[in-house]
Amino acid sequence: MTKKLFPYRLVFVIAILLSGSIAYSQSNKQKELETRRQELRREIQKISQLRAQDKTKEKSELSQIEEYSYKISVLDNLIKVTNQQANYLNREINSNQKKITNLREELKQLKEDYAAMVVKSYKSKNEHSRIMFLLSSTDFKQAYKRLQYIKQYANHQRQQGETIKSKTFELQELNKGLLKQQEEKKKLIAENRVTQRSLEAERGLHENLMKSIRKNLSKYTAQIRQKEREAARIDREIDKIIRAAIAASNKSAGKSTTSTSFALTPEEKVLASNFVANKGKLPWPVERGRVSSRYGRQPSTVDRTLIVDRNGVSITTEKGAKALAVFKGEVSEIIKIKNSNPMVMIRHGSYVTVYKNLSKIYVKKGDKVAVKQIIGEVFTNPADGKTILGFVLSKGLVKENPANWIYKM
Repeated sequence: MTKKLFPYRLVFVIAILLSGSIAYSQSNKQKELETRRQELRREIQKISQLRAQDKTKEKSELSQIEEYSYKISVLDNLIKVTNQQANYLNREINSNQKKITNLREELKQLKEDYAAMVVKSYKSKNEHSRIMFLLSSTDFKQAYKRLQYIKQYANHQRQQGETIKSKTFELQELNKGLLKQQEEKKKLIAENRVTQRSLEAERGLHENLMKSIRKNLSKYTAQIRQKEREAARIDREIDKIIRAAIAASNKSAGKSTTSTSFALTPEEKVLASNFVANKGKLPWPVERGRVSSRYGRQPSTVDRTLIVDRNGVSITTEKGAKALAVFKGEVSEIIKIKNSNPMVMIRHGSYVTVYKNLSKIYVKKGDKVAVKQIIGEVFTNPADGKTILGFVLSKGLVKENPANWIYKM
């Protein structure tokens, strides 16, 4: 009989474990969504703060479109994440409501059984006292068995009472949790309505500006193409400098100067290894800021048929912001290119980081720098009040997406 019951017991245990695992997974997912929602809310606060600082400045239409497009994407993501949270909460609420219904039925049955047991015990006590029950035994063995039965029956009554108490407490806690979840859901829905109104307002401003731009789209497209050509020119100059640095390191190591990667000393190998070990955990190159232009190929925010290519990121920050080294290393070069603001290039073994658009430089070539050390001040454009740091990360000449390396970028 035990062997026959074993598979059923095993299935029951597995079901319990799976339900616990699902509940744990859902709880983790809720935490992830809440973390992401708070990140997006902070991002919106950053945008609002930076806008407030720049509101007295006359901005170009292209600059405004970029701002509107970025905020629209953040608001849109916030709405999606909040909806996901509300849906998860809704599933949890439904699950808890089912648990409460089942628990109420179980509790009702337990109370009925306990009441019947008490009545039976009372009647039994009236009809036959325990002593008479024991004395009427035919022999000592039967008397012992009857005594054990009385004890077991009393224990069972006590256990039933404890179970009722425990189930009552569990029901109360589930009810409290359900009320809390319902309040959280209401709050999320209310916040989403506010976000939706904000999104509609931003889209309205974006569309009004786009109407103005569409009237002379060719002019704006030409401006974007010119900016792209200028950015490509600067990138080519930076690549030349990196290539020269690679050639110099290989020459000193007695290796081929045509290599596309740095020749490393034992110390530089350790540095590069530590740099890789911190992938995804590197600090931002500014104290406060938001990514206003992302890495890679993407359609222009003004003309969707025009593809722009970014080999790094642009970070909009506040006036007077300091540029910070994202990892320890050595200042490989202070870069000065015609019609461009100064830049700092730092080498981290086989990796290089470049900090573009600086107004002041606080380091010199050959300096050893520490993590988060101030290396310069970011340039603020007097025309539109914008303070934007360009940041590039590469392994030798191969560009990497900074978002894969910088913490929560």
